[in-house]
Amino acid sequence: MTGVGSMGGASPSHCRPDASTHVELTWIEKRIEYWIRFGHEAHEQILDRRRRVLSFAPGSIFAFVRWAANDFGTVVSRIDVVRAVGSGEPYQTLPFVRPGGDILLKIEGWPKVERVLHMIDAIDVLGLDPIDIAPDHWRHIHNRLTAGHEPRAYSLEQHRAWLLRRSIAP
Repeated sequence: MTGVGSMGGASPSHCRPDASTHVELTWIEKRIEYWIRFGHEAHEQILDRRRRVLSFAPGSIFAFVRWAANDFGTVVSRIDVVRAVGSGEPYQTLPFVRPGGDILLKIEGWPKVERVLHMIDAIDVLGLDPIDIAPDHWRHIHNRLTAGHEPRAYSLEQHRAWLLRRSIAP
């Protein structure tokens, strides 16, 4: 779904004065824990001791993890891998992300989220930054986990092919 409105999170005064994508992070120990697993922010704004807004340049990729619990246990467990969009690009809305982004992966439920975190760790072990891998791989992980199948691991050969394809694409 594409959109242009705002949903929950930072107030409009904190949103999109530029072409950046803004992500509001909250950390209330053992209650609400929103964090960035990977990505290189262009700017950070501290709102208070529990909240901050990270801004990402258009085209950058980041992983946004959301976990929340109440007195009875976990109520939200989710990871999204998102490409920050530039002005005028279509985007999908996502809570706490302004204006939204190109969602490459959306996984809910702790067992699947944990599986994605392990796959990100495996990419780190290869010596690669997860922001640099082929965006299609994030879609592959999303599709396979959603269908209940095991995703293929990312390989150095796959990465070399991605870099070659990217170097010749217009």
